[in-house]
Amino acid sequence: MDRPYVIASAAVSLDGYIDDVAEARLILSDEEDLDRVDEVRSWADALLVGANTIRTDDPRLLVRSAERRRARVAAGRPETPAKVTLTRCGKVDPGARFFTAGDTPRYVYTCDSTLDEVRSKLGGSATVLGAGDPLELPRMLADLRGRGIERLMVEGGGAVHTLFLSAGVVDELHVVYAPFFVGQRDAPRFVNPADFPQGPTSRMTLADTRQIGDLVFLRYLPRSDRAGRG
Repeated sequence: MDRPYVIASAAVSLDGYIDDVAEARLILSDEEDLDRVDEVRSWADALLVGANTIRTDDPRLLVRSAERRRARVAAGRPETPAKVTLTRCGKVDPGARFFTAGDTPRYVYTCDSTLDEVRSKLGGSATVLGAGDPLELPRMLADLRGRGIERLMVEGGGAVHTLFLSAGVVDELHVVYAPFFVGQRDAPRFVNPADFPQGPTSRMTLADTRQIGDLVFLRYLPRSDRAGRG
């Protein structure tokens, strides 16, 4: 396989938004669902978010459960997965928790034209790599696979989910729906307009569904040529 097995994960409102326009972050999930997400994180070799998610949410991207961290170490794996981001414009903050939280490899993929700028900005806080001009997703994924990343969890945001889904490189799609509407025209959506291969004539397979409190979890298999992770 020339790329990692990819799980894309998102929590959305019933009308398809992943946040609202308020300054405070919109809470879509609950503790039980966050534990489910943590379980998937512990499965992964790397966690990926876009640079805009780092700017707006400042995520730590760590495995929360001490028991799961110990299990990873006992299996000869790092305590928490590697972190990955991609940025076309090079707007990254070396003080963000993506770069400061946890002791794990960090990879930043950017356009070849901004490579020197981003390397200068981040210093030794991450491995900065060029992935084409414009940025080429297959090249980035192949490089990750070559670095031993076999299982990749993509956590957003909307532009990143759009990029991965429209490229047809998502093996599992995990979506949790929160029981409310956002209804704001300028709020960020789960995906943006794109030419998706998962259209009406290529329906995804529903592999799992369950209730989590007042949330609904759905697991889809967008590609018929891949088996699920089990």
